[in-house]
Amino acid sequence: MVEIGNTVDAFECAASGGKTLSLDHFAGRYLVLYFYPKDHTPGCTTEGLDFTRLHDQFKSLDAEIVGVSRDSVRTHDNFCAKQGFSFDLISDPDETLCRQFDVIKEKNMYGRKVMGVERSTFIIDGDGKLVAEWRKVRVPGHAEKVLEKLKELAAE
Repeated sequence: MVEIGNTVDAFECAASGGKTLSLDHFAGRYLVLYFYPKDHTPGCTTEGLDFTRLHDQFKSLDAEIVGVSRDSVRTHDNFCAKQGFSFDLISDPDETLCRQFDVIKEKNMYGRKVMGVERSTFIIDGDGKLVAEWRKVRVPGHAEKVLEKLKELAAE
């Protein structure tokens, strides 16, 4: 499990648009890595749209945004196309990245206990160190909070 101040283990994952993304791909830039439960659901759609709306501001701070869920690349491609997301989505069906960031948690769904992705966001700096995290995220206003933290980090 990653902790603030520690270097994130290298990863390489299939992503939307037929890409393969790795931690090295973001060297020298900030990476906003956000984990969400499922494509095409209301909260996950809103979160993606919020990050898309602010994407230019993130880019101006030399930061890239990448979403992660257990959905397939094909589902991600459809989700991105339908919603017009301006960033890539990583497919993590075997939960390797989810487990590295400890976002697989027991959830209560319609009175049933299930294991699922706890909505979480992480900022990784250009050297691969975890510098900020949010767990049990509530979508309204979250993208703005991440952007504000990134502004603080960039000013340091």
